[in-house]
Amino acid sequence: MTEKIIHKSVDLFLSYGFKSVTMDDIANALGISKKTIYQNFDNKTKLVEATTLYMFELISHGIDCICSLEKNPIEEIYDIKQFVMEHLKDEKSSPQYQLQKYYPKIYKSLRVKQFDVMYQCVKSNLDRGIEIGIYRDTIHVDFITRIYFSNILAIKDEDLFSKKTFSMNMLMENYLEYHLRGICTQKGQDILNNTITKNQS
Repeated sequence: MTEKIIHKSVDLFLSYGFKSVTMDDIANALGISKKTIYQNFDNKTKLVEATTLYMFELISHGIDCICSLEKNPIEEIYDIKQFVMEHLKDEKSSPQYQLQKYYPKIYKSLRVKQFDVMYQCVKSNLDRGIEIGIYRDTIHVDFITRIYFSNILAIKDEDLFSKKTFSMNMLMENYLEYHLRGICTQKGQDILNNTITKNQS
């Protein structure tokens, strides 16, 4: 039952937001009593914590699987973006922004975990890109890795990028191109242009 509650909660939280969805909504969606949910989770905060950890582990595993395919690093970045967007429902409910605002402790703990995973993933991507000649060998890998993570957080900040003006897909597409144009060699630029054209068709 705990897994069923988590799966349904993920679905509702990503569709409507952490703040909007109540324990009653989750109970109704599952066709169970609210008491059953409270037998598994002491309160909504505990449930939010469990669902965010579940999503983090699911996405981390998916990213590991994509990285293990050892595609060219530019394609890899776009495949990871696609995978994450699909699993977070294009972030329509602004999950990160809502977590930060309403569940700051959970957000802070999750951000540490996200950084660890993303740091390894991006560093590996950069190292491989340099090795095969599609990223410039003069880039500062540690700096680029950290600025990448920092900017991913920034574009999810609704105070900076209003959902009314910017869709998450548009932000991610533009940011990835911005990131890659700054580090690619000519060989990398050619692959990037082909990847962008392929994604737009």
